[in-house]
Amino acid sequence: MLSRGTHPEMSTDDEGFEAIEHALKRSAAALRDAGVPFLLGGSLASWARGGPETRHDLDLMIRPEDAETALQALVDAGMTAEDPPEEWLVKAWDGEVLVDLIFGPKGLPMTDEVLERGETMAVLGMEMRVMALEDVITTKLMALSEHALRYESLLQIARALREQVDWAEVRSRTSGSPFARAFFVLAEGLEILPADEPEGRRQARVRVVTPQGSGHSGPG
Repeated sequence: MLSRGTHPEMSTDDEGFEAIEHALKRSAAALRDAGVPFLLGGSLASWARGGPETRHDLDLMIRPEDAETALQALVDAGMTAEDPPEEWLVKAWDGEVLVDLIFGPKGLPMTDEVLERGETMAVLGMEMRVMALEDVITTKLMALSEHALRYESLLQIARALREQVDWAEVRSRTSGSPFARAFFVLAEGLEILPADEPEGRRQARVRVVTPQGSGHSGPG
C-alpha cells in the first residue's frame, strides 16, 4: 500500500498542507486513544491513494453515536470545539486547520458496514482506515447542489484514480441526483471516463476475430 509520507508530489515546504498533516496525526491519535472507530474521508481519502493534494478541511468519518465522544477526544488533545449549525457533523480547530467529524454525509448513513469497507493503509507513518473510494465519490456527488456546485476536485480525483473506482456502482448509487448525472457527462466528454452503455448493449457486443491472412474484414 502507498504510504503518503513519501509521496513524490508532496511539497515539504508547503506550510498549509503540513498543517493538515499535523492535524490528521493528532486527530487520529486522539480518536484511537479514545476508542472511537473512524475513517479518513473526503479529499484526503483520495490523496492517500495517489490523488491530488487538498487545501481544504480535514474530514474524519464517524458513527452518529460516537460524535460526542469523538469531539471530546479532540478537545482533550488540545483542540478547540466549534458548534456548527449543521446537524450532520461536529467540528474542532487544530490551530488554523478545521477538523470535521462527519457522522451524516449526504447519501450514506455512517454504519459499521461503511467503516468495515474502509481500507487499512499507511498514511503519514500511521496505520488508519481510509474510506472506500466509491463511498468518497458518492458522498461528494450527492453533496452537490445549486448552491454548492463545483466539479473541479471531483474531476481531478476521477482523472487520477479512475482505474481504482467501481464507476458502475457509483453511477447506480448517485443516479437520483441530476448534478451527479451531469458530472458523468462532463467526465465522459473530457474522456476521463468511458461513456456508459445500456446493460443490454454491453451484453450484446460480440467481437469478431478474422483469421490472419484471410483478407476478409467484413461479415459473410
